[in-house]
Amino acid sequence: MWWSWPLLPALVLFSVLSVVRVQTAPCQTCRKLTDSFIKGLEKTSNKNFGGGNTAWEEEKLAKYARSETRLLEIVEAACEKSDFDCNKLLEQLEDQVETWWFHRRQEAPDLFEWLCIEELRLCCPPGRFGPDCKECLSGPGGVCGGLGRCEGEGTRLGDGECVCDPGYFGQLCQSCADGYYREKSSNHSTPACAACYHSCKKCSGPEDYKCVDCKPGWILHDNKCVDTDECGTELARCLSNTYCHNTDGSYECRGCDQACVGCMGSGPARCKKCARGYKLRGAKCLDVNECSERAIACPGLNEACFNEEGSFRCECADGFIRRDSICVENQPYSGPEKGLFDDMTDDEVLVLQQMFFGVVICALATLAAKGDMVFTAIFIGGVAAMAGYWLSEKGDRMLDGFLKGR
Repeated sequence: MWWSWPLLPALVLFSVLSVVRVQTAPCQTCRKLTDSFIKGLEKTSNKNFGGGNTAWEEEKLAKYARSETRLLEIVEAACEKSDFDCNKLLEQLEDQVETWWFHRRQEAPDLFEWLCIEELRLCCPPGRFGPDCKECLSGPGGVCGGLGRCEGEGTRLGDGECVCDPGYFGQLCQSCADGYYREKSSNHSTPACAACYHSCKKCSGPEDYKCVDCKPGWILHDNKCVDTDECGTELARCLSNTYCHNTDGSYECRGCDQACVGCMGSGPARCKKCARGYKLRGAKCLDVNECSERAIACPGLNEACFNEEGSFRCECADGFIRRDSICVENQPYSGPEKGLFDDMTDDEVLVLQQMFFGVVICALATLAAKGDMVFTAIFIGGVAAMAGYWLSEKGDRMLDGFLKGR
């Protein structure tokens, strides 16, 4: 055994429960597992515990054939690592596989039949279906007359109805389906069903003039099926701004040209009415060039008009960019703006300083000359203060900053 003996009681219980769980496992997985197991048997058929061909080694070979070592090698390779369903089923069925290996191989050599059909009841024998493995419908040609398959055959699922091959229908697929006819046969076997001409629902032969009944969208005329033009009748149902286009046995609704509001066909010459941005010229709805026909298509300053299909757009002219919905000149950045006196030389600044103090002193002197004692006192004090401040470095920096706009 490939598990530890102390765990045997618990695993026996697990095995009983696992049989219940695998009731729903698909038959296909069980078949895949047993097929892989048989391949493992074939692959290990010539292996033994050693090598050579002595009688002692032959005895070792016989022991290996029935050994747990060989069973473990087969089990380990039975499922691909990526096959989740196979590995899960194998994990649940370890006890059953071991029972078959050591006790049932002689009387039940077919592992699939013993495990998947009899023990687990996941599958049915060929030709049977459903929970009770009922027999599928059969005819002279076998299951479903040999012209179809039994729904659920080989599994515990399905209803056993015949799913017929193309061209056949009926309980045993014994009749020809619509669009097929029975070929003539020279022997006593039942002739096969062959396809009619594509427009025929029923026919007596493959030619287009051997129709007996027509498929929807066709009308029978002189044993031929003629296409019905739904677009010329009230059969067509197309939405607004689409038009009807006839096809073999049917029709389709296609979109109108963008120049149209409603149409009777494709292109700008089949419009019922021209769409906005288009104008009827001759028999066609053609694009209106708003840039040439409108006096002021783009009223904004420095804007240029560009015509488009069915419309136009306004963009800033070359050399201009849009800022706050206005087109302004696109000037390159030249750094921060300069002060009023940034370009003046130091000599020019000195002259302006002297002129400024001269004007101030002259104004105060004029007021003092009028005899006003208050202004005379202010004049004398101001002259003294400015003289002292003039001689200081701080006053020079103040005046220099003022004159340079700093």
